[in-house]
Amino acid sequence: MQILQQPISRDSLRKLAENTFGDMIKCVADVRKGIMAVDADLHADLERMLLDDGSAQEDLWGFNLWVDETGNDFIEFDSLINIRSWQGNASRDVQNPENREAIKAIVSKFITE
Repeated sequence: MQILQQPISRDSLRKLAENTFGDMIKCVADVRKGIMAVDADLHADLERMLLDDGSAQEDLWGFNLWVDETGNDFIEFDSLINIRSWQGNASRDVQNPENREAIKAIVSKFITE
């Protein structure tokens, strides 16, 4: 598990994914701080790491990256930590378009080809 401090290549992401799911890596983004944590068995573990690092719960959203996919298939906005009726998100999916766009921007910032 790690909070990305520097951009990493898609090849480095693939190597991280080999430690867990092979073709997919779990991630959590802090949409306010513009950072992300990667590489855990559970989104909740990454969420805890970011909370311990000073992130606020309402800013954290879980998603998956499919390391060999591109375009819309690269990011999957699905995680149990996203179920928050108090924030208007009643499903595992990130429903707010602004949060989705923030996550895409964070991923673009940290994952390079």
